[in-house]
Amino acid sequence: MVACVALAAATGARPELIGWLALAPVAVLLAVVDRRVHRLPDPLTLPLAAAAVLLLGGAALLPGHAGSWTSGLLGGLVLGGFYFLLFLINPNGMGFGDVKLALALGVALGWYGWTVLFLGAFAGFLFGAAYGLALVLLRRAGRRTGIPFGPFMIGGTLTGLLLGALAAG
Repeated sequence: MVACVALAAATGARPELIGWLALAPVAVLLAVVDRRVHRLPDPLTLPLAAAAVLLLGGAALLPGHAGSWTSGLLGGLVLGGFYFLLFLINPNGMGFGDVKLALALGVALGWYGWTVLFLGAFAGFLFGAAYGLALVLLRRAGRRTGIPFGPFMIGGTLTGLLLGALAAG
């Protein structure tokens, strides 16, 4: 609910708001599931990616949109490819669910351009690193303790989308 209100306030009455309001609840649900069970289930991640492509494709057909469907598609491929590379480098450190989630998040971030894509992706890593560091400092985790990364990816994406929507307005 809070994410939807924030996205609505930042986006205004532009067509992409329909996409954000449809995608945000699923993203929040994925963050909760990943936090609780350390899994990003395919029945949620894969439809989220398809919905992002379709909803933003529809928004791109309407007047007054502030993004690019083409850069959204490329953003999904780039962010998904980057997470796939991280998965190949260290499969124990990055789950394949994160790779699939990155497809949808890359489409959303890419909608507002490469700067927003980079900012949102970086924010996710920054949020995750801050959380991991806090756990280590509180002695609740070690260097090899696994943490669910989906919530941080989604938080970074929300940050990027809010800044991208505000900048586009």
